[in-house]
Amino acid sequence: MTYKNSNRLKLGTSIILLMTVLSSFTNPLPVIEKKDAPQSLAKAKLDVKEKLIIPTNNEEQLRDSIVAFGNGLLGTPYVTAGTSSKGFDCSGFVYYVFKEFEIKVPRSSSLFKNFGEEIPIADVKKGDILLFLSPTRNAIGHIGIVSEPNGMQSNFIHASSSKKMQVMISSLTQKGYTRRFVKAVRVL
Repeated sequence: MTYKNSNRLKLGTSIILLMTVLSSFTNPLPVIEKKDAPQSLAKAKLDVKEKLIIPTNNEEQLRDSIVAFGNGLLGTPYVTAGTSSKGFDCSGFVYYVFKEFEIKVPRSSSLFKNFGEEIPIADVKKGDILLFLSPTRNAIGHIGIVSEPNGMQSNFIHASSSKKMQVMISSLTQKGYTRRFVKAVRVL
């Protein structure tokens, strides 16, 4: 092999590597596999996180990944001021999910009042954030991530301090949330 031929091989290898990397961005998101009876909820969550691909080239895929990651945390206990998979409060949950995708958001729900781009509820997409009044005072006191956009019938994932005290999916149609809804914001 001559020097000239070895350069061609290197160039060809580089092109193949580049094509392989670029093609990975056009592949659809993987299906998160359901494990047979995981040993614990923490183990099940770890399995979801390990299989998650974070696409950066497609906003819709990113939104789907954010929701899939949030869904993987369903059932995690509500813990006041919690920001880990051991337990969350509402803003700790949103902070943790977005941090996983290297998206900076406030740690406190009240700071979302002036954060992001306010959007009409009719235009919400997966991954947008819903803001609610606190049940005890006239200030932002609760937030969640839109999981199924449908205007005022949208569903959202959040860490709830209500009876279940866990990360769960709720609907804006539920009386407590309809009445307390303030606005939707977009951070993507």
